[in-house]
Amino acid sequence: MFLCRRQFDLRRRHAADGGQSRRGQGHSAVSAPRHGANGRNERGASCPVWPVLARTGAQGPAADAGTARRARLLVERLSRTCLLQKTWRGGCGGDCAGHAGGRHRIGNAPEHEALESDAAAFFGADRALFFGSGYIANFALLTALPQKGDLLVLDQLAHASMHEGAQAGRAEFKLAAHNDVDAVEDAITRWRAEGGMGRVWIAVESLYSMDGDYAPLESLVALADRHEAFLVVGEAHATGVWGPDGRGLATAFEGSDNIVALHTCGKALGASGALVTGPGTLCDFLVNRCRPFIYATAPSPLMAVAAREALTMLSDEPTRRVQLRERIAFAGRQLAERCGVVPSCSQIQSFVIGDNRRTMAVAAALQARGFDIRGIRPPTVPEGTSRLRISLTLNVDEADISAMLEALVEVLAST
Repeated sequence: MFLCRRQFDLRRRHAADGGQSRRGQGHSAVSAPRHGANGRNERGASCPVWPVLARTGAQGPAADAGTARRARLLVERLSRTCLLQKTWRGGCGGDCAGHAGGRHRIGNAPEHEALESDAAAFFGADRALFFGSGYIANFALLTALPQKGDLLVLDQLAHASMHEGAQAGRAEFKLAAHNDVDAVEDAITRWRAEGGMGRVWIAVESLYSMDGDYAPLESLVALADRHEAFLVVGEAHATGVWGPDGRGLATAFEGSDNIVALHTCGKALGASGALVTGPGTLCDFLVNRCRPFIYATAPSPLMAVAAREALTMLSDEPTRRVQLRERIAFAGRQLAERCGVVPSCSQIQSFVIGDNRRTMAVAAALQARGFDIRGIRPPTVPEGTSRLRISLTLNVDEADISAMLEALVEVLAST
């Protein structure tokens, strides 16, 4: 399944894994690398045939039912694999898995251009550019666009790649308190009062990966308009899940001359890479001045074909998003009733424990029971907020969610 397969880390481990897990590192810590020929890294390319994840150690009638369910899921994944292979061979002959250079030299392919054209139309933007990964795209945007003499205001909980880009860029940059529009405006006002004459850039995520909360996009767009600023919106966790046809939370503002959005292809779209959408003039500037775009080897045409097909599936299969929202609502009610926590309104649920050692011990105990839930600790999250990051996928049903929460309550009581 493309939709939401990579977005979430509440999964059942395939019996072939033997219940073993390895701890994934990095900013989002979505999942650990998997064993076997179909494995991939948290940020790596997606394989259309995903190992069917199940709770380990189950026996009896429940195990038989689980086996049947896993078989059905595998058949669905295999059918989608055949669809991808057919699409790939029809689109690029099946003989160009990669390129030997950047798109300015020999790396440009019809598949890249077709994806960019379709993506611009899908998201309602003037142009789209295909990058090799979301990390590279975020870094590229914030090193290429803000110029010397400009100001970049960055939400303090934005993705690590945005922080890296801000630090490596030429503009002065300031951090603003999370989701605090007044703090962003105060930073701009002080900078202007101190003699700042350049352009202002504001960088946020529409849906944040660690807390599962949303940015106040409407207020931020109004703020950007007041100060003639550009707003850069990371849509990694919203693309494919939220907005009309899964277009993301910034879709209402796409097409504006001061909005730049980044849609990753490695989560809900089930491929790899990222699409930057925005004004045509800005995209032309990136093509000619953005070093990560110019000098990096072009992304695989296969991934361009896969991402393009995924965009079509988003439009053609809206029931997937409806089903996911039902799971989100169910999990939220269960978290509140069983664990006494205030749930988020998104597919990302954050269960804060606080103590680093206890957090990782609880995560390990849940993994031993077959639930692929990861502990997140500093520096990925602030000190004192170590947590379990629970995300919801169409690969689990209400029974899976209930079983996971029951196990969580038991583990917390004994850890």
